[in-house]
Order: sequence, then C-alpha cells, then structure tokens
Amino acid sequence: MITARHGNDRGHTQIGWLDSYHTFSFDQYFDPQFMGFRHLRVLNEDRVQPGQGFPTHPHRDMEIITCVLEGALEHKDSMGNGSAIRPGEVQRMSAGTGITHSEFNASDSEPVHFLQIWILPEEKRLQPSYEQRAFPSDEGGGGLRLVASKNPRDGALKIHQNVELFVARLEPEGKAIHQLAPSRHAWVQVMRGAVTLNGTALKAGDGAAVSGEERLEIRAGEPSELLLFDLA
Repeated sequence: MITARHGNDRGHTQIGWLDSYHTFSFDQYFDPQFMGFRHLRVLNEDRVQPGQGFPTHPHRDMEIITCVLEGALEHKDSMGNGSAIRPGEVQRMSAGTGITHSEFNASDSEPVHFLQIWILPEEKRLQPSYEQRAFPSDEGGGGLRLVASKNPRDGALKIHQNVELFVARLEPEGKAIHQLAPSRHAWVQVMRGAVTLNGTALKAGDGAAVSGEERLEIRAGEPSELLLFDLA
C-alpha cells in the first residue's frame, strides 16, 4: 500500500526569515494523523533568508540529519563542530545526552533551502556525535545511493536506529529499484523534479508512506532527486 502525502497538504510556518513545510507535526503545527512514520519523526523543508537562521538551541535523544538542496547552511555546535553544509552533502548529528547548536544561512545574498530530518534513536542517552560527508552525484550510478545506516557501508554515515537512508538523483526516464524485506516499510520524499512510485505520481515536496510492498520502482519524468527511508 502506498499513501501519498502531498506537499500542499503539509503544515506551513512562515515568518519573516523562515518559510518551512512540515510533513509531520512540529512546533506550532499539530495533526494527530501525522505524528511521524515508524521511527521517522520530523521531516521539514526549510528556506531561510540571507544572513538569518536558528540561534543556539538544545536537542537530546534524537538522530538529526540535514540535506541542503540550494545554498549553504552554517552549523556550529557544543561538540566543537563548525562547518558549512552544501548541496550533495549530508550531515548526521546524534543529540544523545544533550547538545546545543545553531544553523544560519552562510550567504548574505542568497537563500538556503534544506531538509531537516529527525529519527528516533534506538536507545536514549547515547554519547553525542557528528558526521558530515559529500555524496557526489556520480556515486550510485543514477540509482539509489546509501547515505546513512545503522550498519554503514561504502562511506555511509551512522544512524543509531534500524533505518537505511538512500538518495537517488535521476535523469528523465531514469529509474531506481528497491527491494523491501518482509515486514519492512519505506518513506519516499521527492526533493526536486517529478517521479512515479509504483505508478503513484509524486512531485517536489510530496512524500509517500509504503507498507506491504516488496518491490519499489521509481521512475523520473524529469531531472529528479529524492530520499528513500527503509524502516523497521
């Protein structure tokens, strides 16, 4: 079964410097029907104006993943990390026993567009940790590229949960195939472009919950980029 969550139906927060869409309940947006999917708890699509951002704030007991689509996001945290996250890069931060961090648009002239993802960890009070890596578009051969996993391989980042996260960058008429093991579920989120997921049409901003399917076939109708979460 595939259940689409169309981008226009998401929660929406718009203030002077932030334009944010919430796939699941977050902050002032609450919908009891959308509290997450399996261990995936937050999936926000944010656009932040030049020179603006989120001042230092705390997190704990959460796996936080950031993917930048356009621009650059400047990150600083209480573990001593400081970096700019750019398109093609993925950042993973395990908040564990507690961290503070800030996120600001690194540009004074261009907006930054990114996804922020929260995954519930397999256990609480983990030691906080941080990773960031670039995943060039030629990795994965136009199909699905593993970027984070509980059991990372081929340069993927570590997630402290039974989740595998893949990215696909597809050219028009390109396709990606993913086999779901029995009792596994998936969430597909389209970051740009337009695809079909087992015949279900999805465009940028749309997501879909997948249960009871063994084989996922994703076909692109135009240049497209998406995330696929393989979830217990």
